[in-house]
Order: sequence, then C-alpha cells, then structure tokens
Amino acid sequence: MDSEQSSTSSEAERPEEPNNLTPIRYNTYGLPPFSVPYSPPINCSWTHVVIEIRIACQGEQYDRIAAVWLNGAELVRTSTAEPTKDGIFWKVRKDVTRYSSLLTQTNLNLSVMLENIVNDVFTGVYQVNVTFLYYDKPVSSVSLLASETLMLNRKLKLVENPVKLNENLDKGSWDLYEPADLIIPISASGDDGFWFRIRNESDVHTKGIRIPRRTYRALIEIYVSFHGNDEFWYSNPPDSYIEINKLTTKRGHGAYREVLLTIDGNLVASVVPFPVIFTGGINPLFWEPVVSIGAFDLPSYDLDLTPFLGMLLDGKIHHFGLSVADSISFWLVDANLHLWLDDSSQEVQAGMDYKAPSFNLERQFRFEGLDGSFEVETKRKSKISGWVSSRAGNFTTSISQELKFKNSVKFSKHGTQKLVRQKVKEEREVMIQSNTGDMISHRILKRKYPLKMTTENLPGKVNDTYLMITEVENGMVEKKTIGNFSSTLRNQQQCRGWMFVKDHDVLSGSANLRQTYLNADSLGCYSRMVAAENGKIMNNTESFLCSSSS
Repeated sequence: MDSEQSSTSSEAERPEEPNNLTPIRYNTYGLPPFSVPYSPPINCSWTHVVIEIRIACQGEQYDRIAAVWLNGAELVRTSTAEPTKDGIFWKVRKDVTRYSSLLTQTNLNLSVMLENIVNDVFTGVYQVNVTFLYYDKPVSSVSLLASETLMLNRKLKLVENPVKLNENLDKGSWDLYEPADLIIPISASGDDGFWFRIRNESDVHTKGIRIPRRTYRALIEIYVSFHGNDEFWYSNPPDSYIEINKLTTKRGHGAYREVLLTIDGNLVASVVPFPVIFTGGINPLFWEPVVSIGAFDLPSYDLDLTPFLGMLLDGKIHHFGLSVADSISFWLVDANLHLWLDDSSQEVQAGMDYKAPSFNLERQFRFEGLDGSFEVETKRKSKISGWVSSRAGNFTTSISQELKFKNSVKFSKHGTQKLVRQKVKEEREVMIQSNTGDMISHRILKRKYPLKMTTENLPGKVNDTYLMITEVENGMVEKKTIGNFSSTLRNQQQCRGWMFVKDHDVLSGSANLRQTYLNADSLGCYSRMVAAENGKIMNNTESFLCSSSS
C-alpha cells in the first residue's frame, strides 16, 4: 500500500515499456546524452551568463528528469511538466556565471539528457532549446524577470564591495560569488548520462583527482535527484512493515537519506537534499500550472573543502566518493569541484586539524497490521579548520556544521491514510582569519526544509477506481549572513485536492495551490504570491515593498 503513489509520478518508477508498443524515432530512453560543440561568442566581453531552457510538448507523457553538462560539469538539473493534448510550453532561467572558467573555453562538449519513451500511448515529444545569454550591460538594463534582476544586482553589489583584505590579496578572491579558476567534474563517462546512478546504500562512485598544488580555496557543488522506489524516500516505511503485511510495494528501507561525500574513503561532508516533488508526484493536479519548489531548477549544494587542502596538496591522486545513506534504487548524483589558484606561485602550503563528524541515529517503529508509526531522527555535527599559505599570507578557514533531521510516518484507517512530517535544519558557519587573528570573512547559512504530507485512499464507485485525497505543505527557508550583510529567503507552498484514479489515469479531480515567496536583505525586498485552482491562476501579485527586510 503506497498511498502517496499518484497515477502520474515520475518516469523512473513506471513499468517498463510494453513490448507490443512500437517506439518511434523520438524515443530517447537508454540513449546517451545529445552533445554539440560549445564555444563562447567571438569578441564578446561579458560580466555574467544566464542559461535559458525552453521546452514544449503536446500529447500524453510522464514527467522526466533532465540535465545540461559542459564537458561533464553539470550546469543545471531540471524536470519536465506533464503535457496536455493541447500542448504546453515553459522556460527556465539560471545564472551560471560561476562556471565562467568553462564558459570562456572553446570547443567543449555541451550535452543535454532527457530520457523519454515515445510510443502509441505516450505520444508526447519534448522539444528542447538551450540558449546562453551573455550580459555586458548594467543589470538594470537587461531583460530579466524582476526577481532575477534584484538577485543579480545583489551579487554585483557584493563583488563591487568586497571585504577588506590584506592589500596583497586579490580582492574578491574570497567573495562568495567569485567564479573559480578551475572546475573539475566528478561525474560519469556520459554513456548513460554524466550522473552516477546509485542503486543502494553500499553503491559508492569515486573519481580520482590530482589537485593543483597552487590551489588556495576549494569547494564542491553536489547535484542530486531521487527516482524509482526512492522518489518519495521521505515517506517510505521500514522493510519490516512491508514484509510482515506482505505488501507488493518496493518503496521501503525507512525514511532517512543523506548524500555522503568521502575523500580517500573518509567521510568529510554530507547533505540532506530538499524534497523536490516532480510534476507527477503526490497529486499531479497540484502542479498545473505552478510546479513544486525546485522542480524546474533542482538545487545544488555547496560544501567548502578549503580546510582539507592540507591533505590534498601533496601532488597525489585523491579519490572523491559519492553515495547515499540508506538508499534504494535509484538516485542520480554528480558533483563539480571548484578550485581557486594562486597564479604567482607553483605551490601553496597548507595544513589541517580534522576530526570525523559525530553522528547519532535513532529509530522508533510501532505498528500492528497496516496501522502504525515510524520515526527516525539524526544529528550530525562537525568542525574542521585548516590553514593555507599563499602569496597573500597565511589564512585559516574554520567550518562548523550542525544538521538535525527528524521524520515521522504514520499509517491509520487500516493503512489507507498516511501522514508524513519532516523537518530538516542545518547551520553552517565559515570563518576565514589571517595569521594575526583578523577576520577576513565570516559567513553563516541557516536552512530549514519543513514538509507535511497527507494522503488518503478511498474505494471509488466504479470497479478498479479509488478516490485519493491529498494535502501537501512544503517550504524552503534560508538565512545567509556574510559579514554585516544578511538575506532571508522564504518559499512556501500549500496544496489541497482530490482525484479519482484508475490504473495510471486521473479520471477527474480538483486541486488548489497557494505559494508565497519572499527574498529580502538590506539592499531591498521582493515578494510574490501566487494562487492557482484547477489549472488556472487565480491570483499573481508581486511587490518590491515588503513589511520587513529581515
């Protein structure tokens, strides 16, 4: 019994294509990514770059996962909307200036992957157009959405006013938005996509990398998405519940997942990903025409590795590993290693003080028959510091991280009703100090991912049909502090609805969604409220005048 399994959840969990259906030439399932040569515009100077993805589709089709890579480094991960018979289209924009060290190179491979099954039943063909937009004008004069303009202005403001550093230090080198000098992908060969396919908790994918000895700063960016039996990992019951009740579902192994990063087999960092819901998930009627948070631009996760340079700058190959704790099939994970290089020396000296992160995991299971409750709670705490000596002097980077994860899954009404509550709280503090004790940079990130989901299945009036009542509340709350500069992001959705389902088809239903978005800091504020009902926008209000900028 999987009450959250909608009739149109993502492609990864769907049955294999029936043999009696003949695929046509638009079928891309199981094929490698589509690749073309990339070179930047000739004689073009630019300050930032935005990638724009336009997609259109008409017919019957499931939602699909997609990504764009440049020479194996992922630039953006997205998923598709489920098309209608009359056709739909949408556009995704993302600032990719941070990849400038790649974007300035010529004759690279630009690869796009969107696995899609097209046959006599699933007729929708996704038409995809990828464009790079290079800007060399003041941001206020380029054609961007209001929210994009505001955030790009903030980034430029930070670059124009970097923290005060030693006069010999390249100003802006420690800035949060300064593009790296070198980006090394930690990804697969590309034959089956550049992402690693992780099928269970013991599946670890590694890549050996020799770090340049003149590196003075390092950061890893992790992309992740979850599919198949783990698409709704945050609502999975333990295996014992499935086995004792003799259920046919394979969505088990409990509701704790964590992406783990290792170097030479040693755990150095971890991420609990935001629970992105694809456009066919829970109740597909929710996501017409507004999609779930992150569905069109899945978040990536930055982890500062500068303190680990003390073990990486020895000229040897070190193996970076990616895995997912407690996972089942399957996850798509890859990463980009961002490195900043000292141009004036051949070798940077570094040292570190590191202890393995403390970790505590508690599980409580209670059930009788199909009713019961399952709780899992984890805490992970780490602290590391390392020094780097370059032409600018000796600087020490200290990173403290604390992660709290709590999840509860409760079945009632003989297993027909499921209530999921999840809270993820993370706080990460990064301090950079000179050898005299002066504070060079101080950054704090506080992040919360609250999720509440209720599903109830009731028998329909017609044979082989059922009524599914659904409610979802999800949100992303972030507060960033960089020195005296702070910003707050609140993005929250509330969804209510029902649908009559037969097999994998939604026969009828109703759904409404309300989303509120706030991005505020000392430079300004942007807010937006959108309300949708039964596939139509009922309210769409935006403002640059918020009641509070804190």
